Amino acid sequence: MDLLYRLARTRPGRFLIRLLFTRMTFALPVSRLRETETLLAFWHPRPAHAFHVILTPKRPAASLAELDPADSAFLTDLMSAVQSLVREYKLEEGGYRLIVNGGEYQDFPHLHFHLISG
Repeated sequence: MDLLYRLARTRPGRFLIRLLFTRMTFALPVSRLRETETLLAFWHPRPAHAFHVILTPKRPAASLAELDPADSAFLTDLMSAVQSLVREYKLEEGGYRLIVNGGEYQDFPHLHFHLISG
């Protein structure tokens, strides 16, 4: 996964990342928690918190600004996955956050959400 982070910062790498996250999710070296037609949720490969999950769409979207009404199925799957993970891992007890970064705060060139504890 470190290689993906380095590749993501190059022009050819951004193309590869888009391909992997939208057409070849089976090839991603991640530990999956949830997967639907529109969403992939997996443990963050470099967690910054005790509980740190990435939730990402399976269609090309660099940022939140690129979502449109046609993405309602993804947004429904996103909320459903977050709710089930919060219940399964009892995150209500210690608190949790759902974060999306954009612009200069976004390190990875594909829209993704962080579900973190505390």
